[in-house]
Amino acid sequence: MKEREQNIQAWFKMWLEGSEQGIEDIFSPDAVYVESWGPEYHGLEKIRHWFREWNTRGTVLRWDIRQFFHKDDQTVVEWRFQNRMDDGRVEAFEGMSLIRWTAEGRIRFLKEFGCNENRYDPYEDGPEPRFQGGDPRWF
Repeated sequence: MKEREQNIQAWFKMWLEGSEQGIEDIFSPDAVYVESWGPEYHGLEKIRHWFREWNTRGTVLRWDIRQFFHKDDQTVVEWRFQNRMDDGRVEAFEGMSLIRWTAEGRIRFLKEFGCNENRYDPYEDGPEPRFQGGDPRWF
């Protein structure tokens, strides 16, 4: 379990530093990575390409791990994420990742689930819902 947690921590640290060094030690060659909002990357080289390209457009400001859950060949990690894109936009949300491991201890599947930080009670003012802002952000 400790090795799995260290691999996840190393992956998050890569984003914070903008460095892909050691990525092949974390992901299996045929890994699948699914982002919370839809994009899906198949294979280590696609994951590496996405990492490199994304880091030309933005900076990860924080990616804090809150807790881990382990069962058999799976791990769930709860986290908080924040980035700043080069256009000045700052994004932050909470999330969880479901991870499946190879027998060698590398990630073979990772799927993110996101949760908006801006939570509220849409029924605070009565029985009809009042939603904030425009379109809701679906993760």
